[in-house]
Amino acid sequence: MQPELQIALLAYLIATASPGPATIGIMATAASHGRSAGLQFAAGVMTISIFWGVCAAFGLGMIMAQFASFLIWVKIVGGLYLLYLAAKAFRSALTPGGASLRKVKDTGFYRQGMAVHLTNPKSVMAWAAIISLGVTAESSLSAIALLLSGCAILGSVVFGGYAILFSTKRMMALYAAARRPIDGLLAAFFGFAGVKLIASQT
Repeated sequence: MQPELQIALLAYLIATASPGPATIGIMATAASHGRSAGLQFAAGVMTISIFWGVCAAFGLGMIMAQFASFLIWVKIVGGLYLLYLAAKAFRSALTPGGASLRKVKDTGFYRQGMAVHLTNPKSVMAWAAIISLGVTAESSLSAIALLLSGCAILGSVVFGGYAILFSTKRMMALYAAARRPIDGLLAAFFGFAGVKLIASQT
């Protein structure tokens, strides 16, 4: 494996495993709704991650990044969606028993994962950086495919691992015991991230 490909894969692994709206969303979904829901959410995140990767690999990510209005709208929509998640978590924190959390349809978790990652402009920029590390002007399509495949495997392991870890009986029991303060912290996290995203100028 070429050194630049190894560096790009390492960068993707670090970016994927780092805390953010997607990983926090996977953890919270798995702990509150179970393994199936967590894996569906993770699959939605992974789908959009690869979508951004393909865009970046073929230059579309950099083209989109050149249009300030595009990124501004992505930030606004993404920030509003994070504020929606904050309001949802805050409402759950105020609700004894958390029954409202379990009204989400099974098919909705995959879409939620997609929405979180689709409206995160940092995903576009991260992929642009990863592609710049692993792809050169001389890179063949097979090399690009190898990079994207490697990232897909790493992402699936990391995101799926979070879903499995936080859906264990122990983790779900811990969440159930401290659901309201945890949901309060989630509300604060998503709220801060949403406001910061909307207010950012770059």
